[in-house]
Amino acid sequence: MTEAVRGLAPLPARPPGRRAHARGRTPRRGGDRTQGRGFLAKAAAVTAALTALGALLGLVRDQILAGYFGAGAETDAFLVAWTVPEFASTLLIEDAMALIMVPAFSRALARRSGSPFGDPVRVLVRGTLPRLTLAVGAAAVLLVLAAPLLVSALAPGLPDPGLAVDCTRLTGTCVLSFALVGYCSAALRAHGCFVPPATIYVAYNVGIIGTILLLREPWGVRSAAAGVAVGGVLMVLVQAPSLLRELRARPVREPESLASGDSGEGRIVLLGLIAPVVAFSLCRQSQTLIERFLASPLPAGAISHLNYAQKVAQMPMILSLMLCTVSFPVVARALAAGDTEAARRRVERDLLMAAVVVLVGASTVIAAAPRIVELLFERGEFGAADTTSTAAVMRVYALGLLGQTMVGALVRCYFSAARPLWYPAAAMAAGLATTAAAGVPGAHYWGAVGIAAANALGITLTAVLLLRGAHRQAVPVRVDRLGEGLLRLATAGAWATGTGWLCQLAIGPAALAVAAACLAVCGVFLLFIACAAKAPEIPPLPRSAFRRTPHARRHRAAPSAAEAAPVGEAAPVGRDVPLDHGHR
Repeated sequence: MTEAVRGLAPLPARPPGRRAHARGRTPRRGGDRTQGRGFLAKAAAVTAALTALGALLGLVRDQILAGYFGAGAETDAFLVAWTVPEFASTLLIEDAMALIMVPAFSRALARRSGSPFGDPVRVLVRGTLPRLTLAVGAAAVLLVLAAPLLVSALAPGLPDPGLAVDCTRLTGTCVLSFALVGYCSAALRAHGCFVPPATIYVAYNVGIIGTILLLREPWGVRSAAAGVAVGGVLMVLVQAPSLLRELRARPVREPESLASGDSGEGRIVLLGLIAPVVAFSLCRQSQTLIERFLASPLPAGAISHLNYAQKVAQMPMILSLMLCTVSFPVVARALAAGDTEAARRRVERDLLMAAVVVLVGASTVIAAAPRIVELLFERGEFGAADTTSTAAVMRVYALGLLGQTMVGALVRCYFSAARPLWYPAAAMAAGLATTAAAGVPGAHYWGAVGIAAANALGITLTAVLLLRGAHRQAVPVRVDRLGEGLLRLATAGAWATGTGWLCQLAIGPAALAVAAACLAVCGVFLLFIACAAKAPEIPPLPRSAFRRTPHARRHRAAPSAAEAAPVGEAAPVGRDVPLDHGHR
């Protein structure tokens, strides 16, 4: 690969013209591999496609679990152990690690362009990766040793705690592998490399499915726990080569002061600024712990019904956050360059697009929940009674999906800047307290459905608190306009839900009923967006998804701080990030 492609040498200047600013290539330095013709939508689309493939394999995994082990005591024991990878993935891959390390790598990349010698990115890696590995490795060993205590704390009423302890000891190894996965994902996304991080859940579920098929006969449900350990290793392996290639892309001579690895960035990341992000992530994932705890005294199968319902209901949320995941490095680099307006516009468009996607999914889930569960799980040991219970829980879970998406998207407004804030953790703690307070009577009177309702109530409260405080943060979101737009979209979701429910009533086959409900819901939303596109609170969403970032818009009144920087100082940070230069 030539140096021009790698970004180490400036590209030839294009002749001036009407579209020169929007389409001209900019010299790319220090890992900011921007392309004038690229779109964030391209990265988001491929990331969403690979994530959808991983989610599809996750459904296959859950179908195998349901078919082989049903929804009884054995599956409940495994799902208690499954709490460990669920908790670890949120803390070490999706939330804390990304929210800490993407801004850290973005700042290092911004300094790299102005450094004649020494690579701040490598210094950051040397200052953080060894300490992180030692810390999480020790935590994994402690978790394996303390598995009996953990199981008794998570599910004191479990019928078979010994099986849960064995499974927990196997899944506990994922703490180390997931930490390495999250670190690699954050570093690659900050470099504008999105394909390897998007494949991690494909590798993860392939490892689990393959291990179950190979070891089910001798090990039973323990084979699924062993698959978690195998899948974690595969997740690291699919990213490590790309990260090594990125770190080797800029060979430089580094002075002793930098080569020592005792960087200020490393000390800051490890000692000072991670606490607010970790506290937020712990509070967010603790909702699952509360659910497991409240469901353990219920009849056998309650934890399984909650798990299957949650996995299906959360798929729209996962897909809706893909655009925010791809654009998060762009927002962080825009803030590092002082371009707050570009960051604000990007965040507001992402929030509305994410709301549309999640509301389409939530409306479909509520409209056709029993048919969805019948189609996906009703076979083998999973019977009609399990379908009815799971569908009821899934419908209630879906009520909180918009709140889940807004929390995942809005928190980036708080954590994109150099110094994370405590407000998101406080808001999440308030939502967690609400979930616990409402979950106790909910579980007593309505069982698993009451627990799901408490979850939806708590996360919705957190979303409202984060939305109310967003205008005072690093990315000053216009709360009034955004809130009105979300209200309009929620109203459309209510109409779409009713339409989808009516359309699937008279259809016999489950697959056709789900398809009819989905088409009806999508049709209502398309009609709404077409009619409401001229409203000031809702921009033309289909066009805004493919619109260039503000640096490429000809009607801007003044150039941003990144645009005004002379060539050779820092590459513009608000341009669209290429999908992956290593996969062209």
